[in-house]
Amino acid sequence: MPASMRLAAQTHFVYDQTMPASDADAKAAAIATAIGEPARARMLYSLLDGRARTATELAIVAGVSPSTASVHLNRLKEERLVKVHVQGKHRYFALENPHVATALEALSVLGGARREFVPSTPNRLRAARTCYDPIAGTIGVSLHDRLLELKWLTAAYKVTPGGEKGFASLGIDLDAARALRRRFACACLDWSERRPHLGGALGAAILQVALKKKWVTQDLDSRALSVTRPTLPI
Repeated sequence: MPASMRLAAQTHFVYDQTMPASDADAKAAAIATAIGEPARARMLYSLLDGRARTATELAIVAGVSPSTASVHLNRLKEERLVKVHVQGKHRYFALENPHVATALEALSVLGGARREFVPSTPNRLRAARTCYDPIAGTIGVSLHDRLLELKWLTAAYKVTPGGEKGFASLGIDLDAARALRRRFACACLDWSERRPHLGGALGAAILQVALKKKWVTQDLDSRALSVTRPTLPI
């Protein structure tokens, strides 16, 4: 491939594939337009808790009729922002992948930007919540900082030898997390704290272990998490 063509090829963050820069720009614009409609944005943000919902439920969230919700959901499917799970006669919608959640979280930061940051997030959500599948909020940011302080992770989010032992002691299967087709570990800017919490497959694995061991419990109707013990065991 000529050098000029190599320079023109860029990786699109949602689809994780190489496409010409002009095509990537057009796709990014189409995705932004899809998210930018208020009813569609409300649907997407309601799915940030990682749960799937029916079209009827999403219509109520968006404040639109079922027929209008169907049109909106078709648009979101076309842009690969949501996917559909079919179970019997029912169809459930969920975010297409964690990249969509990361983009929505980042847009929340931009949408609430002020010269002087004053959190307006409800207290329960600010304390601890899900960001699709990692732990977010004050607890999530504190956990991120603690992992770096313990040197279980490097500044580049690589697991250290001490981290290998530490995560194993918590029951976290690092090999399984690495095998997933997504980023292993990364910083995700928290929209309520304006500081990073841990994202990626490792962040999701920590949440699953925390739920399994009942260190935290998840609300049935919101993104909020309740911490069941004063501190996590790290």
